[in-house]
Amino acid sequence: MKGCVFLLFVVSVWTNIESYIVNPGPQYIPTQGSIWPKPASVSTSNYFYSINPKNFNFVVKEWNCAILEKALEDYKNIIVQQIPPINGTTSIIEDEYYLGEMTELYVDLNRTCEDGDYPPLNMDEEYVVGIQKDGYFNLTSESIWGILRGLESFSQLLYYSDQTILINCTIVWDRPRYSHRGFLLDTGRHFIPLDKIYQIILGMSYNKLNVFHWHIVDDQSFPFVSSKFPELSSFGAYHPSLTYSPEDVANVIEFARLRGIRVIPEFDTPGHTRSWGQSHPELLTSCDSVQTGAYGPIDPSKNTTYNFLEKFFEEIRDVFKDQFIHLGGDEVDYDCWELDRNISDFMSENNITSYAKLEGYFIGKLLNITDRLNFSSIVWEEVFNNGVDLPQETIVHIWRDWTGALWRDTMQEVTKAGKTALLSACWYLDHLSSGGDWVSFYRCEPTDFTGTDEQKALILGGEACMWAEVVDKTNVVQRVFPRASATAEKLWSPKEDNFDSDLTARRLEEHTCRMNRRNIPAQPPNGPGYCISSF
Repeated sequence: MKGCVFLLFVVSVWTNIESYIVNPGPQYIPTQGSIWPKPASVSTSNYFYSINPKNFNFVVKEWNCAILEKALEDYKNIIVQQIPPINGTTSIIEDEYYLGEMTELYVDLNRTCEDGDYPPLNMDEEYVVGIQKDGYFNLTSESIWGILRGLESFSQLLYYSDQTILINCTIVWDRPRYSHRGFLLDTGRHFIPLDKIYQIILGMSYNKLNVFHWHIVDDQSFPFVSSKFPELSSFGAYHPSLTYSPEDVANVIEFARLRGIRVIPEFDTPGHTRSWGQSHPELLTSCDSVQTGAYGPIDPSKNTTYNFLEKFFEEIRDVFKDQFIHLGGDEVDYDCWELDRNISDFMSENNITSYAKLEGYFIGKLLNITDRLNFSSIVWEEVFNNGVDLPQETIVHIWRDWTGALWRDTMQEVTKAGKTALLSACWYLDHLSSGGDWVSFYRCEPTDFTGTDEQKALILGGEACMWAEVVDKTNVVQRVFPRASATAEKLWSPKEDNFDSDLTARRLEEHTCRMNRRNIPAQPPNGPGYCISSF
């Protein structure tokens, strides 16, 4: 018996000692030439080629257009500038698997692309990359959007070894699991300058995210400059310099378009609208009985409210090119509605028996406006939960209970009702924990709820969300990447039943260094490690 106690003591002491042992070197050694997000199918051999950027070119075989020309220019620059410079010519390689220098990649777009094309919902992003032993190198896709994703994967196959850029013989066949792979940026709580927005959109393209959800205004500020109602930003923005002009917005949309990224604006109503009232207090519900000069949500009882919103959203339809608009509908505080006599009378006259139903009345009127403007709508989950009669094409965005199981119940209810769903509940990037918190994002599985195959087929995808209460231009990009990369892989790659955390961590180390080489200041994903500065 004493021997058993002694043995337990030894094991306990060794366990404690083991926890303090630290070995030199990085926590995770990065992979080389690994694609992020993981492709649907990839086959790699030991045979390899070298690439000298001075000698390498893309060769367009069939259709061409401005989007493709821009993409080839960008990726040639990535190869030349962002991959370590080669001093002189490619090093002489003596290896039985070395096949020589690769000097070109054939880019075969099988369907015409138009210079004015905008990426649509359900864009075709399938592609094939072939780096073959017989010396044939090609990227093939039926669409320009697939070509863009394939160029990104090709660029990630390149790696640096012994002063030389190498690429293994590899066959990649790839397409995304979900068609909506988004990132939400809040520019209402803190103004995010254009250069940071462009940086984030570039980072999105390097992760094959394809929807930029622009939560452009909120209670605190109204930085969007409206041509019809310029007073909204004149009075509602933090400062005249902290605004997005019509030209700024058009430039963001074009920058995203060239990278196969949709831009969906969100103008959240009836809550989150206090900044609207700086210029148009008549839109909001007075809350003077609580505090002099206080206002609550938009007043849903006035016809003038809807007249204003129709004119405003007419402009939004002209400015933004995507089929969809996000109408919000979340976190509506009913207190001021409850205290307003005019709203109480309106509810009695219209047989509206609860404030949730009053919100539903407002959203229904707003949906009628956006439908007339040929917008399809996305709403936060509260709109569905309040029983609003939603058009069939309306998408329900699920966000609540990021740490628990409530989102699974909501997903089950939404899809059981036959509605298309987006998930964000477990991908809130503003919620921080220590290094490596990407793992919790990675473990989130959109189909992890009770439901039929038909219900799970109604999941359109999801979005990582960066709310901006505690981020601004100084730290927003670092908070987004590489943490959003975990969401990107979950939404692109096939469902994975056996999560290999060690290999994924090594792949993410490589991808983070890759983003840093491309001037995306992604924070370290795991723990101790390094990126070679010349990369």
